[in-house]
Amino acid sequence: MKIVTVVGNRPQFIKAAALSGPLRERHVEVLVHTGQHHDDELSRVFFTELGLARPDRELGIAGGSNESQTERMVAALAPLLAEVAPDAALVYGDTNSTLAGALAAEAALVPVVHVEAGMRSFDTAMPEEVNRVAVDRRSALLLCPSETAAANLRAEGIVDGVRVVGDVMVDVAMRRQPAARADTAATAARGVAPGGYLLLTAHRAGNVDDANRLRRLVELIESLPLRVVLPLHPRTRARLTDAGLLERLEEIAGIVLTEPLGYAEFTALLCQARAVLTDSGGVQKEAYLAGVPCVTLRENTEWVETVEAGWNTLVGLDPSRALAALRAYEAARPGSHPDLYGDGHAAERCVEAIDELAHGLRSESGVSAA
Repeated sequence: MKIVTVVGNRPQFIKAAALSGPLRERHVEVLVHTGQHHDDELSRVFFTELGLARPDRELGIAGGSNESQTERMVAALAPLLAEVAPDAALVYGDTNSTLAGALAAEAALVPVVHVEAGMRSFDTAMPEEVNRVAVDRRSALLLCPSETAAANLRAEGIVDGVRVVGDVMVDVAMRRQPAARADTAATAARGVAPGGYLLLTAHRAGNVDDANRLRRLVELIESLPLRVVLPLHPRTRARLTDAGLLERLEEIAGIVLTEPLGYAEFTALLCQARAVLTDSGGVQKEAYLAGVPCVTLRENTEWVETVEAGWNTLVGLDPSRALAALRAYEAARPGSHPDLYGDGHAAERCVEAIDELAHGLRSESGVSAA
């Protein structure tokens, strides 16, 4: 079977690094990079570090509103799909690239495979939530990271094509984290000691696009009791500059501002942090997989199991709640750490489910499955 895979941002590169190799052992994959993350540290470096094959096609589409970016991606993908004539299109997660891939495939009558299907924050103000729902409704094969995700789909009346396979990011984490924990060069390069700092990321539109909320984010950072390593996403840096807050952030004692980081350095800093503060869904999950307590700078999360397990606390942009969460983690580190998202073999299960889809498509077309 010929599959067009659409990727465009950091978490998708990581997921593709887990699945692309096993997929290519059984099927033909055409990897398309939309260009949603066009900065080298957010894009190309991940292909090098993770051993992901270079994209077969690069669309170079970045910037603009969510709507305009998605529209441009769909317009670029339409002739590509017509040329390649794939049997299926594979998309990951919940970004504009994910939605564009699903919309273009639907228009071309190409079945959609959605990896990380069924995740819900139930916050329709988040573009990512809108994307997740729209993609799931257009998918022929919905590969869920957890039973919770499958239950979400059932609640929406989606039962056909749903498979619980685990999370492919677990596959990558299990391979990479031992080296990350031993990487003392990463902390030394940033002037911090293992266990003696907080790692913070922020890039969600809801937190950084509104000047008042962005100011609250800076105030929260000012209140933190430990050194803070903050890799600045290009979007966040631009918003801080526009709001006149970048200099204020730079003047905070103990803050270490960095450029966007590649996978290896970021994972090393995450694994060795006292705790993580983030508004990223992917980083919440990476923190859980690393066994590092997480404070989420949102009022909701799609990774609800991490909260239920005691490893993640939702605080919004409230400094007092953030400090209370950090103190609670200091007083009593979370106990059990269940395998919420699989055993590191999610990619194999994804390929098995795709094999079943291929068999079904051949049967429908009257072609022998032998």
